[in-house]
Amino acid sequence: MLVAAVLFGPLLVVSAQGQPAPQPFPRPGTARPATPPVEAPRQGVPPRPETIPASGAPADAPPTEATLGVPLYPGVQFLTSYDAGRGQRFYLFGSAAPFADLVAYYRTVLKQKGELVFDVPATHEFDVGRFNENLMAFPPGVTIKDYQTNLSQGYPNPKPGGQPARFPAIIQIVPVPSR
Repeated sequence: MLVAAVLFGPLLVVSAQGQPAPQPFPRPGTARPATPPVEAPRQGVPPRPETIPASGAPADAPPTEATLGVPLYPGVQFLTSYDAGRGQRFYLFGSAAPFADLVAYYRTVLKQKGELVFDVPATHEFDVGRFNENLMAFPPGVTIKDYQTNLSQGYPNPKPGGQPARFPAIIQIVPVPSR
C-alpha cells in the first residue's frame, strides 16, 4: 500500500492541480453573467410571442370552460397561465374552497377517482386526455394542490388587494391541445 501511495501520490497531486477547484456560482463580489444574446428570427417564419397561445387570445385572459375542455369549480379566480411547451399552456386558478371539496367536485364532474399523488402537501391529479409524448409536453389534466397546511395559510393572491388574500387551494389545468 505504501508503495502505491508513493508511486501514485504525485500523479494524484498533479491531476488535482490541473483542474480548478469548483467555485460557487455566482461568486460573491463578481458581476452577474451577461444574458445570452437573443436569436434573430429565421427568414420567412414570423416570430410567435410566448404570451399568445394558438387561439390568438392573450395568455392572461381568463380561459373559458370550452377552451379548457373541463368545467371550472364555481367561484374560482383565474390567476395566470404559463407556456408549457409544444403548444400547451398551464392555467392556474385560486379557490377559496377547501381541498377536499374541490377533489369531490372534480370526481363528480369528471366521473373518475383521480389519484392522490402527494400526501403533504396534498396534491390530487385527474387525467382528462391521453398523453402523446410526440405532440405534448405534459399530460392533459386537472391538478389540485392544498396550500393550507401547518406551515402555510394558503397561496398568496397575486392581485394586490385581491380577495381572498390567500387561497387554500390552487387548481392547475392543462387542456388537451387542439390539433
